[in-house]
Amino acid sequence: MGQVVAFDAEPTTESPLFALPNVVVTPHLGASTKQAQDKAGTMVAEAVDLALRGEFVQSAVNLQVGAAITDQVRAFMGLAEKLGRMFTALHEGMTSAITVEFRGRIADEDTSALKLATIKGLLFDVVDEPVTYVNAPLLAEERGLKLTTMASSAPRDYVSLLRLSADGEHAVSGTLIGPANKERLVELWGFEIDMEPEAHMLFFRYVDRPGIVGLIGSELGSAGINIATMQVGRQAAGGEALIAMTVDSAVPADLTRQVAQRIGASEARTISLIHT
Repeated sequence: MGQVVAFDAEPTTESPLFALPNVVVTPHLGASTKQAQDKAGTMVAEAVDLALRGEFVQSAVNLQVGAAITDQVRAFMGLAEKLGRMFTALHEGMTSAITVEFRGRIADEDTSALKLATIKGLLFDVVDEPVTYVNAPLLAEERGLKLTTMASSAPRDYVSLLRLSADGEHAVSGTLIGPANKERLVELWGFEIDMEPEAHMLFFRYVDRPGIVGLIGSELGSAGINIATMQVGRQAAGGEALIAMTVDSAVPADLTRQVAQRIGASEARTISLIHT
């Protein structure tokens, strides 16, 4: 039976053990060669760079992730955090119980990292201290936040989909499309949409009728807010409708309220995904 021992002092260049035929001598540390030390230094520098940018560092101590992160899971990390931030804004604050659904191909992966990213997003804009992938679970526990996860590998409209909801309300869903994994919001407040999440977004729920788009454009234009993209969705003619738009600059809260009053909106939200 073999045995592994370490020398008292390293590097050891002379020892009676060297002459024995059944002894194999190797460096004690895997990173003891110059090449290995260079690679280890590069890995540390890359990890520090990710941490300073607030991104996911898989080698971080006390990280609650079960397995190695696959490329597919890593591609969804940013979207999961954005959906968390959007859900908090749509709900106008935290709620105690949230359901996170993983649908399609992503459901076959270990989604613990995506749950972590979702928690980070949910807390990002509602706590005073910086939220990281390490402290997010503790902050959630302190605030009584409970996440229930559901997974279904049966594809529906998309190859993979992430969906957040609370009691069926304020649901928001997203997916990635194409070889470049472009992020797309595909559901909001129960309406189907197809838009890329941007730094500044504006959403209104209202009763469908003529002239609403013109009123919103006029109000924003008078305030110097340029509309980048706009989508209008409705469930039936004359029923409840949604306007979703991205704009080039932040929209003041009083302007959002003013527009909402002018069009008689039942819900109005300004969402900013800028990292502060």
